[in-house]
Amino acid sequence: MYIADQTWPELGDYVAESSLAVVPLGSTEQHGPHLPLATDHLIAESLARDAAGKTGFLCTPTVNVGVSPHHRQFHGTMWVDAPQFRDYVESMTRNLAYHGIDRVVYVNAHGGNVQHLREVGRRLRDDGTMYAIEWMWDKSIPDLVTDLFDHPGPHGGPKETAMIMHIARDLVREDQLEDARDGGRTTFKGRDYREHGARTFYDAIENSENGVFGDQTDATPEAGATLFEAASDQLVRLLEWLDAQPIDDLLAPAHADPQPGERR
Repeated sequence: MYIADQTWPELGDYVAESSLAVVPLGSTEQHGPHLPLATDHLIAESLARDAAGKTGFLCTPTVNVGVSPHHRQFHGTMWVDAPQFRDYVESMTRNLAYHGIDRVVYVNAHGGNVQHLREVGRRLRDDGTMYAIEWMWDKSIPDLVTDLFDHPGPHGGPKETAMIMHIARDLVREDQLEDARDGGRTTFKGRDYREHGARTFYDAIENSENGVFGDQTDATPEAGATLFEAASDQLVRLLEWLDAQPIDDLLAPAHADPQPGERR
């Protein structure tokens, strides 16, 4: 159920019966010469809408701009600073709580958002507002990703390329796949850019001239469909599990005994 398509009385009927919402988040950032800047938010929204449609849970509009300053040197990349991103997502999520939602899954498709969504979830849980967790599609199916691709890459690689081939093939510049591979890095390990234990880089362009990693020529629409269905299935299972949990079991546990001030 997509929230913006509903009327307010219809949403009243929903929150009278259910208390879970799905919030898709991504980014608007470079994904090499072959993929659109919309890659992350297209994947997040498509998976969130699909899983919500299968389960009947509420899906919100997508947060399309995320924490992406590490791609800022590439034309068109948009970002918000981390504190503003956290505050915006938290404020929007508290809005859902006001209407009766007490559990949220952030359907995320951008690695730069992960730690900030985790922090927002902690804030909301610690003050007893609700239980909110971050879910990243490729982290839900890691074995499938490595089975399908020899060089999946962390950004703009064949896994994202295949997903966009499945979701919106007309947006993939298929004539640029070899250039994407040859102008970027096929493999990437964080230790490649460390000195004496210190991570010495901040921006993607420092590691890849065109900003992408992996062998994009391995991507196919068929592989994208396989990834999409597997990830959607994992998300459906997560939503159904979360819906079944008593809210008291999800919120922060009480302080260890003795309780503060108990012996005064």
